Amino acid sequence: MESKTFAIITDIHSNLASLRKALSIIEKRDYIDQMLCLGDCFALGPQPRKTLQTLESINNCIFIRGNHDRYLIEKLWEEESPSLEGMDPNDPICKAIVKNEKWTANQLGKDGENFCSKMKIAHREIIDETLIEFSHAWYKRDDHPPSIEEGLEWRDNLSALYPDIKKFVFIHGHVHVPRHQIIENLTILCQGATGLPFDRDPRGSVAFLKVENNKIDWDVIRYDYDNKATTEQLEKKQPPFFSNLKNTIKYASIRNDLIDHKTTTK
Repeated sequence: MESKTFAIITDIHSNLASLRKALSIIEKRDYIDQMLCLGDCFALGPQPRKTLQTLESINNCIFIRGNHDRYLIEKLWEEESPSLEGMDPNDPICKAIVKNEKWTANQLGKDGENFCSKMKIAHREIIDETLIEFSHAWYKRDDHPPSIEEGLEWRDNLSALYPDIKKFVFIHGHVHVPRHQIIENLTILCQGATGLPFDRDPRGSVAFLKVENNKIDWDVIRYDYDNKATTEQLEKKQPPFFSNLKNTIKYASIRNDLIDHKTTTK
């Protein structure tokens, strides 16, 4: 019977200190067959350029495009009334995030745009009688993960194409909080976030998935890292939305109660 082990990072948001710690944890693991990064690598963080250099140095990694990676390719800030994820384009928070996307793109330059352009939308693996799909949020969209009902419909559609498959696994990022749902022969998983968790646990996360004899072993490692170094970089560089991001790093939750007015005014 075939066996395969995956190492997964996601939603780094140019938190270089956390990324480096995640990679050090992966490096110490034996028998990693494939590494995957599920997207949102750069925007909303202090060190996009060094994050790019670090990601480019990784061997055997499949990169999945997140919604923030797509915004960099599409140049969201050039739209007449740019919005994201259904936000009101006049909302000061939305305006600050859009400015952050532009700042990130300027930091990355053409190299970053090319890197994001080469990312995949999704990646599929079949191991014996188990099918695994990796995506940032959902293969149909990158800004909202599947509901259980959507997941079951996905499973049913694939069952017709792959009648020998007995188990279906869908793994996503995007939401920055852990998810582990099982219904019938469908499992939906999310580790949380490597660089910007929202679950009130400020530790980073890296996940390991092992499939052997159609058994699924999902292991999420939460780790401490030098988050002070990340907040110091935010304070030093002061990208748009940096005050909110400092609080998100500290509290591991979306902190929109403290707005950086300097970056939201015209």
